[in-house]
Amino acid sequence: MPREIAIFGVLMPSLLIVFLASVLIHIGVDWLCGHFGVYRYVWHRSLFRLCLLICIFGVLSLLTY
Repeated sequence: MPREIAIFGVLMPSLLIVFLASVLIHIGVDWLCGHFGVYRYVWHRSLFRLCLLICIFGVLSLLTY
């Protein structure tokens, strides 16, 4: 994957696409966690959601590069 992509003539890092994909996956996983009641078992919901997003982004970026 190239290091930079051109969007309307502006060079953007290629990890931007990976981050946007991870946000979309995070929305789905967040909905599933809320639907199945996973958040009842976590101590701090906001920290759990942030760590989940970071883990998804890390896995996708490692798979990409």
